Amino acid sequence: MRIVVDGIYYACALVILGLASSYFLNPWIGLPFYVLAAFCLYFFRDPQRTPPAGELIVSPADGKIVSIRADAGETRVSIFLNIFNVHVNRTPIPGVVREIAYRPGKFLVASHEAASTENEQNTLVVEGFGSRVVCRQIAGLIARRIVCYKRVGESLTAGERIGYIKFGSRVDVFFGPDWKLEAKMGDRVAGGRTILARRVREGASV
Repeated sequence: MRIVVDGIYYACALVILGLASSYFLNPWIGLPFYVLAAFCLYFFRDPQRTPPAGELIVSPADGKIVSIRADAGETRVSIFLNIFNVHVNRTPIPGVVREIAYRPGKFLVASHEAASTENEQNTLVVEGFGSRVVCRQIAGLIARRIVCYKRVGESLTAGERIGYIKFGSRVDVFFGPDWKLEAKMGDRVAGGRTILARRVREGASV
């Protein structure tokens, strides 16, 4: 299994601290550092995912759907990631990145509604299947850094990695009426694998 490079750096630093503590102080003092190093490797795991075929919006993150809202023809699906979820984010649809906008903000608990508008966030607009889908990475109470790998104009394949958020976070997906929602509140979802919505073509039955 792949591991995000930051996780390897953190784990190595913690192991060095553990070794130094064990050598200069007491052999048992290093144990917590080794446990934390193992957790960093676990937290920053990056499993391979095979997305389903078709004109679909797939979940951009692992976690639990904590909110679904529809307003003025736009649907928002919010996914909360706890510290035990995979935190690598993936594109909800294949296509071209048309916009990226980073905005600093607060660090409210990511499962709360206000986090969608008030927390630090990074927004990607992806155009594909003749539609535009917005994916918003949102920092949480503990998360203090959003990482985005992509740039405006880049082409994305289905389920491609777009970045990650450290230590507890939220990802919101926005899409229009040309998509039929398939997910529901409380669903546990897997990034790059779970279907959130299907494309509805003009004249097709919904």
